[in-house]
Amino acid sequence: MKSVLISGAGVAGSALAHWLHRDGIAVTLVDHAPGPRPGGQAVDIRGVALDAVERMGLLEQARAHRTRMRGMSVLDGDGKEIHRSTEMTFSSGRLENDDIELLREDLVRLLHQRAGAGTEFMFADRITALDQDEDGVRVAFEHGRPRTFDLVVGADGLHSAVRRLSFGPEERFTRHLGTHLAIFSSDNFLALDDWQLWLRDGEAGYGVYPVRDNSELRISFGFAAGPLPAGHRGVEQDRRFVADRMAMLRWETPRLLKALREADDFYFDAMTQVRMDHWWNGRTVLLGDAGYCASPLSGQGTSLALVGAYVLADALRRAGADHRAAFARYEKRMRPFVELNQALATENPDGPPCEESVERAKNAIALDE
Repeated sequence: MKSVLISGAGVAGSALAHWLHRDGIAVTLVDHAPGPRPGGQAVDIRGVALDAVERMGLLEQARAHRTRMRGMSVLDGDGKEIHRSTEMTFSSGRLENDDIELLREDLVRLLHQRAGAGTEFMFADRITALDQDEDGVRVAFEHGRPRTFDLVVGADGLHSAVRRLSFGPEERFTRHLGTHLAIFSSDNFLALDDWQLWLRDGEAGYGVYPVRDNSELRISFGFAAGPLPAGHRGVEQDRRFVADRMAMLRWETPRLLKALREADDFYFDAMTQVRMDHWWNGRTVLLGDAGYCASPLSGQGTSLALVGAYVLADALRRAGADHRAAFARYEKRMRPFVELNQALATENPDGPPCEESVERAKNAIALDE
């Protein structure tokens, strides 16, 4: 095996690029975004994922970028505090532990730097067709010329193009969890000082916390609703959809909705899990959310991506030219770990999973076997 195409330059794809590049494999990363994506929420590196990051030589850098929350307040619909904690937050769990919470964009930047100068990045392009045989995978791109690779990895998220092209329509593999999430940035107009606010009223609510030395806010809106219609909705249509669902909330909601309308890093999607019987088909294999999205409700998507990248690279290294054996080993090792972490998203519909469940799930695999 000499060449691998990875679709998706996020956490999973960038981590895998590092490991494959280290093993002497020519790696190409393709992503439809014009460059590394800004914004996004704070993500967690937990349990065995910390071991994976340490083996990449990134542990201390990740710690240097961690958030510095002092605690959180839980508010009622009128913005009155009904609970506060200086021991934990909903986004990261208990503050006094070894887990690392940092912004997704910071983690991806570190991973891109670690991927190596030899990794080829193809931004602003995407895969449009896959044609595989015993010798390789012929890949067509929206803009670039067709090329052939030994293997193709789909690390392109919940709405994976590689999964659709190699396994079938998205709706065959997705399970809607009944809620939706929007994330965007704003200036810190609430003057929060390393402190999170969480408000819920009925089936809608939001979380707000400061980042970048309290100069910015990350705002997440959540609400219950059925599955989204199939097909592309468009950013402005999504903004209106979210705003309509959140407009009934009180307190600082008008100013938060104004920030939503003005944000240039607006993200929105249904909370969904991906469940598949197999993660590989011939010379294509799925990694991270593309194959086993646990949803942000689990708090473990980033850790699954980091661990999955390590386990897949390790399986390919051990199997040599036998990619079928490598993919089978990767799936056998990862599936029990994935299932425990996916279960976190549905354990407590009204809040985060219990600490004991998280502790068990985040350590339910060993990197060495």
